[in-house]
Amino acid sequence: MLTDLSLSQAAEALHKGEISSCALTEAYLERIAEYNGQLNAYLTLSLELAMQQAQEADRLLAAWRKEPSRPISPVLGIPLAVKDVLCVAGVRCTCGSRILENFVPPYHATVVERLIAAGMVPLGKTNTDEFAMGSSTENSAYGVTHNPWDLTRVPGGSSGGSAAAVAAHLAPVALGTDTGGSVRQPAAFCGVTGLKPTYGRVSRYGLVAYGSSLDVVGILGTAVDDVAAIFSIIAGRDPLDATSQDQPLPELKRQDMTNVEHPLQGIRIGVPEEYFVAGLQTDVEGVVMQAIQTLASLGAEIQPVSMPHTEYALPVYYLIAPAEASANLARFDGIRYGHRHAADNLIDIYRNTRGEGFGEEVKRRIMLGTYALSAGYYDAFYGQAQKVRTLIKRDFEMAFDQVDLIAAPVTPTTAFRIGEHKDDPLSMYLEDIYTLPANLAGVPGISLPVGFDDHHLPIGMQLMAAHWNEQQLFQAAYAYQLETEWHKAQPEL
Repeated sequence: MLTDLSLSQAAEALHKGEISSCALTEAYLERIAEYNGQLNAYLTLSLELAMQQAQEADRLLAAWRKEPSRPISPVLGIPLAVKDVLCVAGVRCTCGSRILENFVPPYHATVVERLIAAGMVPLGKTNTDEFAMGSSTENSAYGVTHNPWDLTRVPGGSSGGSAAAVAAHLAPVALGTDTGGSVRQPAAFCGVTGLKPTYGRVSRYGLVAYGSSLDVVGILGTAVDDVAAIFSIIAGRDPLDATSQDQPLPELKRQDMTNVEHPLQGIRIGVPEEYFVAGLQTDVEGVVMQAIQTLASLGAEIQPVSMPHTEYALPVYYLIAPAEASANLARFDGIRYGHRHAADNLIDIYRNTRGEGFGEEVKRRIMLGTYALSAGYYDAFYGQAQKVRTLIKRDFEMAFDQVDLIAAPVTPTTAFRIGEHKDDPLSMYLEDIYTLPANLAGVPGISLPVGFDDHHLPIGMQLMAAHWNEQQLFQAAYAYQLETEWHKAQPEL
């Protein structure tokens, strides 16, 4: 089947003329039509845009085959899924919320613009926890996404739709966002590869903001080299995003990612004791430790590191992120765009619009954030959280003085059952306990599938690196995937 091809395999077939972009796109759309009803991975399909892009890609590929000396995009004609918090011009962008049910942006997010310019084919927008606030995609106003490995379980969140789409081969690659683990955690739950770049590495222009000092656009794919191919296109300075940085991009060609004889020799990998504590599912710990031993067998030097402020990441995040969300979501008031409740006065328009449009979790976080920022409490809560955030960042800096990479679990458990944490927000928040620190510090991280638990649910391991050091993340992750087959496993739908 065409949908079984990885990005790199599909690109090779397209370049050779063995398949067409139109045929590849139609194959994915047919598979979406067959399986999205049970998964709810996609909220909106961009059929017209997809076919326009596919037809143009086939035209350019045909011209290139006649004159192969001309440069050509390595992802020309490859389909793509986009998380529904990123703007695609002319395609509905709901953010998983009723308040934006009929919002159609007039412009592309920068990452989408760059991928379309490279010839990729946007298939549609994927489901997400409302405004990316959640760890399970159960908070979407448009229904929960189901995990392709077990339809009774969540795919993780908030990029659960993107992760499920890649795992179920409803897209070869997908864009997600990671504010507190929202790419890496669903990647782990769905058995795919997920990258959170360094904060500032990828433009956030056109991303509907949740926590502006934490949000990062990330990538989900089957394998590391596929993720790296997308990263090389979307990374880089954007004048439309003041937080994006002009940092040199590493060369990410597949043959440069690893030395075949001694792929990880000279790379020091730290294992933080604070990530292997009570509450970690036994088989998650065992499988991750086995994966770390595989890295050692590839030549990596494994050593313990300490990150003493890790335990404070959860409370720090749930002060800073809701505080930023309370400011960012103030714009959704029923006046300029989105849902509006008619009323006789402005205050009632605001109150009723936001009361009807926002879901319970979004309201909870807005109230938490507004309280943390209120007079008399700012210094005690938000101000103090920012100070502890600095300590967490210093933990990473000190660790990276000793090692090149940090290896740890992505999640304390495998995918939990739909509704299991419905009435217990704290237990839901604890699902991100291992991913939050990287966002608070702004460092890059990648989630890799490394095995299964007793219920045949995927288990993920994350590697984290110092700021701007995605190169070594890719090198180690690629070497691991050359040695193992976990990323090739597929769920039976």
